[in-house]
Amino acid sequence: MTYLFNNPANFADELIEGFVAAHRHQIQWVDGGVMRRQRAKTGQVVVVIGGGSGHYPAFGGFVGLGLAHGAAMGNIFAAPSAQQICHVVQAVDAGGGILFCYGNYAGDVLNFNQAQERLRIQGIDVRTVVVTDDVASASVIERHKRRGIAGTLPVFKAAAIAADAGKSLDEVFRIATEANDRVCSLGVAFSGCTLPGANKPLFEVMNGKMEVGMGIHGEPGLYRIDSLTADGVAEMLVDKLLSEVPQAVSDISGARVGVILNGLGAVKYEELFVVYRKIEQLLSAHGLIIVEPVVDELITSFDMAGISLTLFWLNEELEQTWIAAADTPAFHRGGIVDTAHSIANDLEVKGAAEKLLVKPSAADSQAAAKIVWLALEAAADAIRAQQEYLGHLDAIAGDGDHGLGMQRGLAAAVDAAKTVLNAQAGAGTLLIMSGDAWSNRAGGTSGMLWGVILRNLGNALGDDARPNSAIVAAGVASALQAVIDLGKAQPGDKTLVDVLYPFSTALTDGATKGLSLAEAWTAAAEIAGQSAEATKNLTPKIGRARPHANKSLGNPDPGAVSMALVIDAAGRIIRKHCD
Repeated sequence: MTYLFNNPANFADELIEGFVAAHRHQIQWVDGGVMRRQRAKTGQVVVVIGGGSGHYPAFGGFVGLGLAHGAAMGNIFAAPSAQQICHVVQAVDAGGGILFCYGNYAGDVLNFNQAQERLRIQGIDVRTVVVTDDVASASVIERHKRRGIAGTLPVFKAAAIAADAGKSLDEVFRIATEANDRVCSLGVAFSGCTLPGANKPLFEVMNGKMEVGMGIHGEPGLYRIDSLTADGVAEMLVDKLLSEVPQAVSDISGARVGVILNGLGAVKYEELFVVYRKIEQLLSAHGLIIVEPVVDELITSFDMAGISLTLFWLNEELEQTWIAAADTPAFHRGGIVDTAHSIANDLEVKGAAEKLLVKPSAADSQAAAKIVWLALEAAADAIRAQQEYLGHLDAIAGDGDHGLGMQRGLAAAVDAAKTVLNAQAGAGTLLIMSGDAWSNRAGGTSGMLWGVILRNLGNALGDDARPNSAIVAAGVASALQAVIDLGKAQPGDKTLVDVLYPFSTALTDGATKGLSLAEAWTAAAEIAGQSAEATKNLTPKIGRARPHANKSLGNPDPGAVSMALVIDAAGRIIRKHCD
């Protein structure tokens, strides 16, 4: 379990602060994550990686000479927000373009894609390589759906070495893509992990059993079997990975491979070496030539007991990136000297965050802004009261942090709303800036979607007049469409869309009938509550909960429940202050 923490909501921020303090000669803090202490050469490509915290050394531990230039670091098991990612890019950008590289998880894909769109509008050329090395998470035919686990390291390294060599963005993208095509991994787990502040593991594996292919957030694997000996585990991992040799490798006899044996958190190094002993024997017996193997903890899951094996099938070009020197807080290879790069300036980097100007608005819109602020406060209270329940629902088919993420996001939204309200802004600006604060603080898929919801609602309300039921209904409809466009969820997929869709429909219907905002919202909120409860009869079809479909059946979706809680809380304020 996790023993050392203060407030679990601040755990990620505090670990980043301590991480930077311990490695100041290699990295430095930047709003949203960390960056190399040394600046990239002017005009070169830079590599930005990222993901949720709780997997150290991934992802901040891979920032340094010979590896990534910067990493966006999200909350525990939650993707970094698009705003965090943009801040990291603005700090490390050297003018030659950006390559995003990260593991294939829904929240990371959504937030990095949103950041990519924002940066391209600013004139920054951005490409993306999503790592898909986990063979347990999808078939070869659907390789694009596979998760990214320890195979992220050789892909990150291939991209970074190419970038530091001065190659073009097209070439860096090509090399990283080929590295991803040539890497495959498989893991086993003997136990779950316990998040900071939790009193029991996020998921459990029965004593004497092992889960083959379990993901780093508890996603189920291929099957559960009786635990094997160290040699038995090695044989199973090697056999499975050798059944998926890349098409570019015509004959494995004489093929050269980089090998990673990764510990997931609780397995000790002595145990890893016992397993690697057999892996080396097996691969050599097949005629493979092992190049610079790594036996280490590279991508972990707190105290999860488990290991993963990665094979990186080399060609001449990729072998040079694999054996190249590197010096980061968590990965060292060879000797590296860098005197050409200037040392980054702390004050310059820390000032990279965006600053938005707020203008006073019309009196009616200011009055509406105060109601929105009160509604956000009421929603925060409602979520706080149900945080443990939401976490329980999320742990059934996810990583158990939904309640905590919602609380973090709403707290940030309330603080931003208060600041904007004091600046005499209108309801539209207040919603937009509150949504940005929510997204930035909460991260993950949920944080990003709630940011989109508030931003679209804010755009509809504007700052010129007191909104009526028709304006609010149009804003909710716009938010719904944006959520569907970004998240790709449809009604019936067991997500917050299963509440937002019927709520929007009912709200529009009430507005069309000429009901007041209070009347229309109240009627629609009742439908939202019923719809949230009805999600217990659905099975998830997208996102991290999809592989846990059977476990999820009979329990409502946490995102749907929290959506209904927010709608209900806002309704109480609307009935009190609106006609």
